[in-house]
Amino acid sequence: MSATRRAVLRVLNAGPLSTIQDLGRPGWFSVGVGVSGAADRSSLKLANRLVGNPEDAAGIETLLGGLELVAEAPVLLAVTGADAPITVDGVAEANASVLALRTGQRLKLGMAAAGLRAYVGVRGGLAVDEVLGSRSRDTLAGLGPEPLTEGAELTAGAADGYPWPNVAVAPVRSVNSGSVTVRVLLGPRDDWFSNPRSLFAGVWEMTDRADRVGVRLARVGDEAPLTRINDKELPTEGMPLGAIQVQPSGEPVVFLADHPITGGYPVIGTVVTADVDLLAQLRPGQHLRFRPAST
Repeated sequence: MSATRRAVLRVLNAGPLSTIQDLGRPGWFSVGVGVSGAADRSSLKLANRLVGNPEDAAGIETLLGGLELVAEAPVLLAVTGADAPITVDGVAEANASVLALRTGQRLKLGMAAAGLRAYVGVRGGLAVDEVLGSRSRDTLAGLGPEPLTEGAELTAGAADGYPWPNVAVAPVRSVNSGSVTVRVLLGPRDDWFSNPRSLFAGVWEMTDRADRVGVRLARVGDEAPLTRINDKELPTEGMPLGAIQVQPSGEPVVFLADHPITGGYPVIGTVVTADVDLLAQLRPGQHLRFRPAST
């Protein structure tokens, strides 16, 4: 193995779902390929900054907890995102801190108390083959590296010339385990609904039907449903990240990183890009409010 691609980690336990993610593969919509990338981009960026990487370096995205890694060589890591207990050889470590593992030391993530997705940044970035310019796993299209499995060895790229971390821990807010509010721009198909602003009334609840493609929501309480004014067939049109597509049942689905690039149900509005990361950390049963974005 070359000096620039050395095995630094081995997977002892992959948890419920662990994938390799960077910031995605923009620019391929014309051939039917979406961007994909980390569902919570800000957490991946922070993990990379903590270990001195460029923000778009590939790291691990893992669901809920259970990921366990052993160092095959000295390696610098950082864990961000969901509030999962972090231990190195059984010793508790802080979220969003720089972790220097010696050969043979084990990193383990426990079950997250809040949030859904944690991110592991590795100095040098994970060096897997690119597909269309990205190392991300697109779970809808089946592109990119396969999800991690027990025994998999992970290599890191060369970090020559990367700045050395200058902080030991980043001051970050805890992931919100209560009601979350996100901003929405109405349209382009809000005129297909009798009262599109009912989207902003009351509270929605995240159902257990959620993945990297999107999150399905259900009404809480007695607020008016999202009701279409007609049953015409909508021509297939493009779907952006954060699009709120309303199913025939009236339940909205908000699209995340691995969303389809086209769809046939009307989009009542779109969550502003800066707030999509909040949706990536929602857990089933958690409450969500929409509010109009200022223009």
